[in-house]
Amino acid sequence: MKNKWNSKWIAVALPALLVAGSAVSQTYRVNVQPFIKAQCAECHGAESPSLAEFNLDQEKFKKEKQGPRTDTYENLLQIIAYPDSGAFMRRVDDGTNTSDKKPGNMYKYLGETEAERKTNLMMLKAWLGEGAWNLNRWAARGDVPAITKEQLDKIKVKY
Repeated sequence: MKNKWNSKWIAVALPALLVAGSAVSQTYRVNVQPFIKAQCAECHGAESPSLAEFNLDQEKFKKEKQGPRTDTYENLLQIIAYPDSGAFMRRVDDGTNTSDKKPGNMYKYLGETEAERKTNLMMLKAWLGEGAWNLNRWAARGDVPAITKEQLDKIKVKY
């Protein structure tokens, strides 16, 4: 009996399986939640204010070095999709999506090195879904336009 697992098949199929496997594994519980806990919990953990509470007194919480909670899936989605659309993306963007090309104020916390930050940013983008990385707000403000339904529909976060 001839071995079906010859090196030619493996050379062709293995890269495709790895890509498919990495796309499937970009889920909240497997990749995103542990990353957010490790990188963001100090200022955005369970002891931090809810988004609504943060918005009531932003200056106070900024002085205390606390931002809105990102400790649960629901809390994180509030700063991704609604009500604070694009806030997460604006904060952790590497600058390639801004007119001034400056990274967001939280980009530096994505990792110790630039390579680690780029890798983690790619993981977050993959989790959101293809074409879902969007810096637009729920309502237009300043130079930032309002998010469209088509842009919101691209957010395909997996739990």
